[in-house]
Amino acid sequence: MHIIENNFLRVSIHQKGAELTSVYSKPLNLEYMWNGDPAFWAKQSPVLFPIVGGLKNNTYFYHNRAYELPRHGFAREKVFSVINQSSNEITFSLRSDEETRLVYPFEFEFEIAYSVDESTLGVKYQIRNVGSEEMYFSVGGHPAFKVPLLENTKYEDYYLEFGKAETSPRWAVSHDGLIEEEPIPVFKHDSVIPLQKELFMHDALVFKDLISKKVSLKCNKHDRGIDFDFDGFPYMGIWAAKNADFVCIEPWCGIADSVSTDQQLKNKEGINKLSKREDFNREWRVTVW
Repeated sequence: MHIIENNFLRVSIHQKGAELTSVYSKPLNLEYMWNGDPAFWAKQSPVLFPIVGGLKNNTYFYHNRAYELPRHGFAREKVFSVINQSSNEITFSLRSDEETRLVYPFEFEFEIAYSVDESTLGVKYQIRNVGSEEMYFSVGGHPAFKVPLLENTKYEDYYLEFGKAETSPRWAVSHDGLIEEEPIPVFKHDSVIPLQKELFMHDALVFKDLISKKVSLKCNKHDRGIDFDFDGFPYMGIWAAKNADFVCIEPWCGIADSVSTDQQLKNKEGINKLSKREDFNREWRVTVW
């Protein structure tokens, strides 16, 4: 386990998957991350790469060859290298190798940098195409925040508030993890989603076209919560395991296959393309209060 900290935050990250495991406020004596109870969901903040969500039949095609990848890709199960660390920042790296090439035929360098600035944690993704041909990929975050945050409150006391009034529908997820073709209304020129465990009985709430760049986790009973900034991530998932005491706020550059996909990687909705030697950079931030 690796720790970065300042006077406000202590943040822990596991080297396997470069997975965030703790965001602890020192002044408030308060942990904000889900504890990873395996009875519900053993993860806490898996990194999604080189795909987000699932593939139809766990398979995609590239240059007339079939490849298989599990839901959310392989990065969350790989041990990253630490290439830079100071008291308040750490950078992890994952490079393509013989094992990754069997399921993903691209040469890449993937760096994840965690840094703390007062009560804000920044998480930066840098993906570099080090091969000789175009590279196709998706990337995303999956952090799980503890709900309820404080004792003597319950899950239903909390809500998500987006930065702007929204009209975006959500896209249902099929029983095999694919995106359905018909959207479901959620917002009516408003910005709030009250949290109820029943929301996630049929998988995540998936959004494609939010206009907000920030969402906050708030409570009706106290003034503790988080602000989550996701500018640059065109897709968003909101999810929790059934009956679990957390909510995931998931910024995505990419999305699961649709039920009507042709399974061609180049045609995949939300896929990102990098020319050789080109970089891709994104950052999400969470501020605790």
